[in-house]
Amino acid sequence: MDGKTLQLTRTVPVESGWDVIVIGGGAGGIGTLSEKALHAALKSYYEPDFESREVKVGGFVADIVGENGIIEIQTRGFDRLGRKLDVFLEAARVTVVYPVVPKRGLCWVDPETGEIFEKRKSPKKGAAYDVFPELYKIKNQLMHPNFRLCIPLLEVTDYKYLDGYGKQKKLRATRGERIPEALLGEVICESRWDYLNLLPEDLPEPFTTKTLAKAMRRAQTQAQCAANVLYSMGVLERVGKEKNAYLYVKILIIPKNP
Repeated sequence: MDGKTLQLTRTVPVESGWDVIVIGGGAGGIGTLSEKALHAALKSYYEPDFESREVKVGGFVADIVGENGIIEIQTRGFDRLGRKLDVFLEAARVTVVYPVVPKRGLCWVDPETGEIFEKRKSPKKGAAYDVFPELYKIKNQLMHPNFRLCIPLLEVTDYKYLDGYGKQKKLRATRGERIPEALLGEVICESRWDYLNLLPEDLPEPFTTKTLAKAMRRAQTQAQCAANVLYSMGVLERVGKEKNAYLYVKILIIPKNP
């Protein structure tokens, strides 16, 4: 799986945005024209059969319905996912796919000529634990026996238009597409104990959310989301306080019915 290239053909930048996107394995139907490239490429990767994509289930449209149940791909927030999950989880096994980008490049595009300038490495590095703020929004559904989380770790190239402010026209510039280049790996969470693997390996115990934020190199609000989700799932225990902050430890003894 490491370094596997996602099946995505050339995308063509036009003045109004990245509108022409061709995905291998099918044409026509919902979302093949003007669909965001990252979402479309992941959908094609997880289900090559075009007939199994964009299927109505209980008044909603699922990205994929196949022999492995329902697969719902979320490249942005989970704000609108809850209502879908309420229906989908009662119908079949549901895998929510949420991509994270540990390796990112950046290309600038001239909006008038379409010229793409040399790609540069971006300092932004995603990690699997970046999913926690989104999981917080659906934490009441994470324990459903039909729920499963898949986090593909991607190498992605971001495209931005040179139409912003400043001498270099990069301030508040228009964002173009995020083009997936390779699949670097996957993190799968099936049981609640798997979610502990999303935490940094070097996290000391007991820990506060401030300690967790430092280990994650993220804002404390993100660490608070992580602790809240894991505590609500019963895989973290509060063992006291440090001043006004709770101290947490992982629960490593798995009961008979996890």
